[in-house]
Amino acid sequence: MDWVQVYDPLGSAWLSTLLAAAPIVVLLGLLVIGQSAPRAAVAGLLVALTVAVFGFGMPGSAAAASAVYGALFGMLPIGWIVLSAVFLFHLTVRTGQFEVVKHSVAAISPDRRMQALLIAFSFGTFVEGAAGFGTPVAISAALMIGLGFSPLYAAGLALIANTSPVAFGALGTPITTLAKISGIDEMLLSQMAGRQLPFFSLIVPAWLVATMAGWRGVVGAWPAILVCGGSFAGIQFLTANFHGPTLVDVVGGLGSLLSLAVFLRFWQPREVWRFPDEPPVETQVAPPVLTRREVAYAWVPWLLLSVLVFLWGAPQVREVLNGGPADRPNALSGISRVTWEMPRLDRQVYRTAPVVEVPAGSDRATEAERAIYDFNWLSTTGSGIFIAAILTALWLRVSPRAFITQFVLTVFQMRWALLTIACMLALAFVTKYSGSDATMGLAFTRTGWFYPFFAPMLGWLGVALTGSDTSSNALFGSLQRITAEQLKLNPVLIVASNSTGGVMGKMIDAQSIVVAAVATGQNGGEGRILRFVFFHSVALACLVGLLTLAQAYWLTWMIPGGD
Repeated sequence: MDWVQVYDPLGSAWLSTLLAAAPIVVLLGLLVIGQSAPRAAVAGLLVALTVAVFGFGMPGSAAAASAVYGALFGMLPIGWIVLSAVFLFHLTVRTGQFEVVKHSVAAISPDRRMQALLIAFSFGTFVEGAAGFGTPVAISAALMIGLGFSPLYAAGLALIANTSPVAFGALGTPITTLAKISGIDEMLLSQMAGRQLPFFSLIVPAWLVATMAGWRGVVGAWPAILVCGGSFAGIQFLTANFHGPTLVDVVGGLGSLLSLAVFLRFWQPREVWRFPDEPPVETQVAPPVLTRREVAYAWVPWLLLSVLVFLWGAPQVREVLNGGPADRPNALSGISRVTWEMPRLDRQVYRTAPVVEVPAGSDRATEAERAIYDFNWLSTTGSGIFIAAILTALWLRVSPRAFITQFVLTVFQMRWALLTIACMLALAFVTKYSGSDATMGLAFTRTGWFYPFFAPMLGWLGVALTGSDTSSNALFGSLQRITAEQLKLNPVLIVASNSTGGVMGKMIDAQSIVVAAVATGQNGGEGRILRFVFFHSVALACLVGLLTLAQAYWLTWMIPGGD
């Protein structure tokens, strides 16, 4: 049965917006007051289903199907990525090799600020460019926990760092998706994002250090901050403007990592900064003297992880793993990838104006929303990470029995976290297919000339709801262009700001919060993590809004193809 979304079911824009926001308010509210993430996720999902069916008039069967669709997506690829990353980390800890990794990083610099810049920002940016989907948060947070960061700071810093690279994401996917949805040239959007985000690539490393050590700590570390953020910002600008979106984060992350590591061989902060509850470096037992061979041996698992994550993100490799092109299938065709249309949902939900352009005389979009579940068990990034774990076990001489035991133990430890991720993605998909996400987004479009400030906030909302900049761009890309044209604003700027503003919502989306909690062993601590990062998310999103507002009316020369 075909169903057309309704964006003002209560006949009042503000009441309908409040109704649409109810599931998110319940979910985040329960987390903030200290309820466990599984309970908050289940409660939020039940409210979302109730609002969808009884508030927005969505058929019950379609609402249930969208929840199942979201839960499946939550398990694969998201849950599988997190499980595999945590499992690989546990293998290195079990064999004692992570101690060597920890000492080798401390040898580069014992200063916690330098370690956070290296791991959370530079290395995390590279992983974001290669894989996305929560992978950098899981890996960076796990690494920092192993280095001795407190669980809360490891999670919070990984989330804050995973912002400025997200707009380009896994091999440029968010920008290419935004181009398809909005009908604006991909290169123009890449250039526009490349003229906004470099400012934040300079700000975020300083923000990261200030979160740890205050602004006084920033003063003591500014040369390293400038090298870390400046190298990435410069590469980000050049690559986005002259090459395109695909390799921005991969090249920028590697450039930042190498630049900072080399710089720290010649410069170190005058005072080694540690957390207040940590003993000073001078009072600690001197670390063992490690040979280059020992260090290289211990880092092999993380090198394997980086290589396989990058390979699994490459379109050519992914195509081979998925069974090859349709006209030249290989031996994996029909085995490594199975897709099916979600019954009672696929092609049965239609968006309508003003979210999408509607043909004259029609009440709906030309095409219905698709709901096809892609069970690509081999080409998903999580499988690449799991293969890295297998190779790590061989390299570190882990017996098959110990390997299986550790994997079962990891699954058991993460059982509630995986359930939480499934429920939160189910909530996001119910919100999407019921149209309540669009109702919340439309509230931003009623701000008139001040809309350029709120356009990035719309992207921020989309990422906070869906957990993905790509999904946010698919959700609001068309609406952003329609609104820009109605208000006579430059559509390149407004549409691109959906992606650049969206990145700041990444640190508070429920999926990322749970991933960070799992990676740092804080099951039940999701509310604390949310409270830790919420201000940072809103403040940085507002800064993107102010930059977009300035570019819309005063700095128009920064818009590619603009006046």
